[in-house]
Amino acid sequence: MSERDDFKRTIVYGENAVGHLRKNEIPAYPRNYELWYTYAAGFNHALNKSINDIIRQRGKITPVEVNRIYDQFIAPTRIGERIDEVGGRLSEEIKGVAGMLATQMESTSSYSSSLGEARTALAGAKDTGSVETIVQGLIDVTHRTERTNRELEGQLAESRRQIAELQESLEAIRYESLVDDLTTLANRKHFEQSLDRLMAEAQQTNVPFSLLFTDIDHFKKFNDTFGHQTGDQVLRLVALALKQNIKGQDIACRFGGEEFAVLLPRTDIAQSVVVAEHIREAVFSKELVKRSTGENLGRITISIGVAEWRRGDTAQSIVERADVCLYAAKRGGRNMVISEKDDGAFDHKVA
Repeated sequence: MSERDDFKRTIVYGENAVGHLRKNEIPAYPRNYELWYTYAAGFNHALNKSINDIIRQRGKITPVEVNRIYDQFIAPTRIGERIDEVGGRLSEEIKGVAGMLATQMESTSSYSSSLGEARTALAGAKDTGSVETIVQGLIDVTHRTERTNRELEGQLAESRRQIAELQESLEAIRYESLVDDLTTLANRKHFEQSLDRLMAEAQQTNVPFSLLFTDIDHFKKFNDTFGHQTGDQVLRLVALALKQNIKGQDIACRFGGEEFAVLLPRTDIAQSVVVAEHIREAVFSKELVKRSTGENLGRITISIGVAEWRRGDTAQSIVERADVCLYAAKRGGRNMVISEKDDGAFDHKVA
């Protein structure tokens, strides 16, 4: 995506954010602007739903409610705080396990010393009574050691359980940080990490991969006409078409707003065009029905650009070629797939 396109898209989000601040008479503090910018961009489905529910009930939202929603959904430190919390608890559990192991080593050492002392005592025992006393002492020490070991085993088992739960929590946080909330596709961060990985693999193996860039046709007009909730339904419909038409190794991402990207490992451009056509046809085959009224809203169409990795590519260069092809599809009439192998793909971009 070019800097010019990013400029246009983000300016629209910014203008919408200012409009929401004015309409709801919310002070234009940076955090309030961030919340309304996120709302306008539509990246955080849970945040949008929370705001929409309040506005639907009362027509406006108060600064207090804005602060609450910000803290709940987009506070910049939220994921960091959760990682710190889980990491702290995990550190405490590991310290506890280390303490248990130290206790067990101490118990084992003590038991070994008792055995040594008993052996020496038995060698010098003069009568049966002395032997019985030494043996009884060994029995008592053995029982105490067994009890200590059982207690330690129970504590270690509980610590293992706690550590497993904390590891699951960390994995859940990691998953959340890489997934788009609305569509459950990979998010842009995941896209960028995956693209870097595929670039490195292609450089080593010389096996190409392909990138699809797709955009929902006339989405802004549709969103403005029918509202954000119906717009969210459209985004989920396109996301479902992506999921249903890619293989397990492929990676479908929400790149931003109404834009999606698909990474196709070990797939050349001819195969990728076939995949792209399947996705386009899957979206076009669905008729959208407004859930609240049952109104038939017609069909959604998407345009797709396809680029293939070339030796010497950077992440930026392959993204730019796919983006140029996407705009060629827009210029050609929309609802079509254009690859960089097609004639006219690199003519001037549409405005």
